[in-house]
Amino acid sequence: MQILKANITQQVIEYLKKNIENGTWAVGEKIPSENDLKDILGVSRASIRVAIQQFIALDVLQSIQGKGTFVKTNNIMGVRNNVNAINESDYDDIIQVLQFRRIIEPECAYIAAQKATGETINNLKTYLSNMKKSIGQSEEFVKQDMLFHEEICHATGNHLLERSLKEVFQQKAKNHKQMNEAFGYNDGVYYHTLMIKAIKDKDAKKAKNLMKEHLQQAIERLEAE
Repeated sequence: MQILKANITQQVIEYLKKNIENGTWAVGEKIPSENDLKDILGVSRASIRVAIQQFIALDVLQSIQGKGTFVKTNNIMGVRNNVNAINESDYDDIIQVLQFRRIIEPECAYIAAQKATGETINNLKTYLSNMKKSIGQSEEFVKQDMLFHEEICHATGNHLLERSLKEVFQQKAKNHKQMNEAFGYNDGVYYHTLMIKAIKDKDAKKAKNLMKEHLQQAIERLEAE
């Protein structure tokens, strides 16, 4: 099997999902190594690693140092990919929301990493924990997801940025729920985990790049359909 399409990481995710769901890799069983998967799929180790980390973030896979990566559960409701669930009439709205967010949120993350307090970090961790607990409950998951992003804007100390994002979320809550139902839960959990670390480490550049990548990936997945 060799992957040829553009969105390589997403296709690696689908490959992992399929093998876990159909029992090819049973619960408790070790999955092939990154090198083996690289050879099987014909993609880079970086793409393999990103896909595996998303399953680890959802507690579907478990990495044990010196031993490898093992299947922890075959309940992978959090990993979905059904972009067709988005109506054509809502497509333009969703793209515009994501484009707007891509303009302001990376800068918010950059500033937040410089200004974040211990309270900010604790709040972000709470929202991420609540997201994980809400996997399978789209409405609650989206609520916690939006609170996470609002907290980052709040940390900038710029009330205009915070207010503008809140208004978009309030006006377009339906669109965010549609995106969640289409894309699943793994992207949010994965990127939010990395963003908390970058903000905690005061790594402003990394926080900005992660936020940009997070939103750009959503845009590309929509446009690829």
